[in-house]
Order: sequence, then structure tokens, then C-alpha cells
Amino acid sequence: MNWIRAIAATLWIGGMWIVGLMVAPLLFASLDRVTAGMVAGRIFAVLGWVGLICGILLLVDIVWRDGVSGVKGALFWVAFGMLACTVINQFAVTPIIAQLKQGMNHAAQGMFGGGFATWHAISSLIYLVQSLLGLVYVLKRDS
Repeated sequence: MNWIRAIAATLWIGGMWIVGLMVAPLLFASLDRVTAGMVAGRIFAVLGWVGLICGILLLVDIVWRDGVSGVKGALFWVAFGMLACTVINQFAVTPIIAQLKQGMNHAAQGMFGGGFATWHAISSLIYLVQSLLGLVYVLKRDS
């Protein structure tokens, strides 16, 4: 089971950091904003599904190894917090952003862009919290 935990943590947490710190900024530096946003959105959506699967695997692994007492440990709650961030972004915030993008056109961006910008900022803040929890998970796991 150690190899499953290692792969799940690497895919999820490593993926969050690579996409957030390297891939998304590179896309926006290389492509026009619309194309970059579309590609980044798809990458974040796939990473969200990876996070759901890996998060569940990590939680199950903790309970499998430590029994019910594993739920009392900090590592469980850090992984749970990361999973909660993923669920909120994937199923609450992202659909709102998608709906706002559908209603926008270039002429209306100035008028309605605030709603999009606000929800995008909320999503980014949740992602930042999730990424920092991932760092805590990695540091705590090895201690």
C-alpha cells in the first residue's frame, strides 16, 4: 500500500504545484488569453478528477493503516482539507465560472467581467490553500 500512497501523493500534490506554478503561467505567457484560459481550464479540470481519486486513496490508506484512530491524526485532516478544496472548486466554483463565461462576449466583458474575476479569484485562493496543504502533507508525511 506504500507505493499507492506515494504515487497518489506525487500525482496530486506534484501535479498541483507543476500546473499552478509552471504550466498555467507558461500558457498565459505563450498564448492569447482566451486560448490559454481554455487550455488551463481543461488541465485544471483533469487535475481536479485526479485529486478526487488520489484524495480518496490517501484517506482510505490512512484509515487502512491506522484504523479509526487515523481520523484523529493531522495527516488525515490535511488530506481531507485538500480533498474538500478539490470538491468545492470542481463542483461549486468551476460550474459558476463556466456559466459566467458562457454569458460573456467581448462587448459584455466590461460590464459582467467583475463576476467572472471574483469567482476566478475565489477559485485561485482555494487552489492556493489546497497547494499549501499539499506542502504540509508532504512535510508531515515524512516526519
